[in-house]
Amino acid sequence: MPLHDDHRLFEFIVLEGAQAGLSWDTILRKRDAYRAAFDDFDPAIVARYNERKVARLLGDTGIVRNRLKIASAIQNARAFLKVVEEFKTFDQYLWQLVGGAPKRNAWKAMRDVPAETAEALAMSKDLRKRGFNFVGPTICYAFMQAVGMVNDHLVDCFRYREIR
Repeated sequence: MPLHDDHRLFEFIVLEGAQAGLSWDTILRKRDAYRAAFDDFDPAIVARYNERKVARLLGDTGIVRNRLKIASAIQNARAFLKVVEEFKTFDQYLWQLVGGAPKRNAWKAMRDVPAETAEALAMSKDLRKRGFNFVGPTICYAFMQAVGMVNDHLVDCFRYREIR
């Protein structure tokens, strides 16, 4: 479903980065622990994390304890805040990348759904230019799917029709 809440959009950016190389199910099971560990994904708080907070996160068994992914969440919070300064909301920035409305695909089988698209590649390049990391095109496409920027439900799925 299309998501337009900056707070949740930041949460999805962090979680998609954390998921890199892991199953999405692993991250979903850890989602509550992530919310607690990352101050409910408040980008203003996460952007101010210091080495002491990083050390606590590295010791938190409820999350993926990967130094690069934790550093990425902090860096992405800082980049997120800069985007908000420029565009007023992250939502405005993000949705202009797809013309303001979800792209509607018409996949008949899961094997037809791509891992990345030209739009995801463009998003990845722009996010990286703005200082984000752990935002490769595959991660960006998964993010776009998760926040409803693309409707990749199969055409025979009830959600496909709901989102139309």
